[in-house]
Amino acid sequence: MSDKNAVETKTDVVLVGAGIMSATLGAILRQVQPDWSITMFERLDAAAAESSDPWNNAGTGHSALCELNYTPANSDGTVDIAKAINVNEQFQVSRQFWAHGVETGVLTQPKEFINPIPHVSFVHGADNVKYLRARYDALAGHPLFAGMEYIDDADEFARRLPLMSKGRDFSDPIALNWTQDGTDVDFGALSKQLLGYVGASGGTIHFGHEVTDLSKQSDGSWIVKVSNRRTGTKKTVRAKFVFVGAGGGALHLLQKSGISEAKGFGGFPVSGAFLRCTNPDLIHQHNAKVYGKAAVGAPPMSVPHLDTRVIGNKPGLMFGPYAGWSPKFLKEGRVTDLPGSVKPNNLLSMLGVGVSELGLVKYLVSELAKTEAGRIDTLGEFVPKAVAKDWELITAGQRVQVIRRAKGKGGVLEFGTAVVNAGDGSIAGLLGASPGASTAVPAMLDVLERCFPGQFEAWKPKLQEMIPSLGVKLSDDNDLFRQVWDWSSKVLQLDAADVDPVAVSA
Repeated sequence: MSDKNAVETKTDVVLVGAGIMSATLGAILRQVQPDWSITMFERLDAAAAESSDPWNNAGTGHSALCELNYTPANSDGTVDIAKAINVNEQFQVSRQFWAHGVETGVLTQPKEFINPIPHVSFVHGADNVKYLRARYDALAGHPLFAGMEYIDDADEFARRLPLMSKGRDFSDPIALNWTQDGTDVDFGALSKQLLGYVGASGGTIHFGHEVTDLSKQSDGSWIVKVSNRRTGTKKTVRAKFVFVGAGGGALHLLQKSGISEAKGFGGFPVSGAFLRCTNPDLIHQHNAKVYGKAAVGAPPMSVPHLDTRVIGNKPGLMFGPYAGWSPKFLKEGRVTDLPGSVKPNNLLSMLGVGVSELGLVKYLVSELAKTEAGRIDTLGEFVPKAVAKDWELITAGQRVQVIRRAKGKGGVLEFGTAVVNAGDGSIAGLLGASPGASTAVPAMLDVLERCFPGQFEAWKPKLQEMIPSLGVKLSDDNDLFRQVWDWSSKVLQLDAADVDPVAVSA
């Protein structure tokens, strides 16, 4: 406060970061509590330029239709679908919120951020084919997965996935779980539309501004210290509530806040890379998101996938991920991020993970040693005729996996997301990665319910306008599921999902 450049302003809500999480929370708050002032700070000069950027984010619209890590095999050969159902339920909530946004003008052009793309699980080898059949048997009878098909015929495989069939030796058994009504989501475009609404409805958004510190005041408010990265000017903002949606940068700020709930948490950064197709002919021979199985011993985040993307209304194709490593917590972060995150209260957690996750360390070492030829060999499992000249290596977003304190283990590495909030609800943040962006709406509803328990009941009627299934498990109410599915499909212009599976590639 003694800084001669310091200027103190007051706001009801500070949102840190201009990605999908903060954009979603801001858009919800503008509707349920329009009289609250909202101020957002983003350290970069553009919205959604870190984890929410379309080329930094796999954009699957994670709904567990194709991701095999959400359906692990049991020892008796059956498949556990509990996590898949939970992730799908969460995505349905996001879909409803987006549809309501389009209807009410919060969002503008749905085709800019969501498009119908089949979601496909792919395996080869007799044991894997047996597993995929068991997965289909477990899911296909469930209301949320009712449209799934099981395919093990080579001719049908070739018809639907021509790029993946050319040069393939079909003496090695193959199988697919095919769901026609999957989606591709550009979370960068979605974030920008949501932020456009937040700004137009009275919110204030500052780009090129970095939050450097947070301190709790005796009246329960927060002093947020901010630095203008262009001019160096520093200022302070007093806020009643702070949300830290800063991706990999969230851990540092939650640590600086001093809240006890953040103690013991650590973060393990993993960078990623993808091969992006540069040959238009190949791009038009593939129209699906095809997920395979992670290699034995590899972490869930390493699941290989050949992804059709729709960015700027143009189709693209990417394959990966190839893991890398950097001590940065953000793609545009600092090399001191990891060492700076080690504190006395999380040291044991961090050391414990170093011992328990030797498989991850081995995987990262093998990935870092891969040459261009090695990466093309990996791609060859999906595209047998792949050649290096048709693909370019791009660096994806930085992911910071959550390290949580665990009894008797020091710390454990988690591959999901975790909401961390102060007991008094005055500050909250989101840690972790996948399924991340796809479940932004239920994650932010969780933040609101935790941090504003008094207001949440009063907000419920408005929230139920946005999300008709709020508080109901759609897997338990098939009629409601069909209603909200048909409505959201129409409003989001996803009805094209009913066309022939190979219409585009043909």
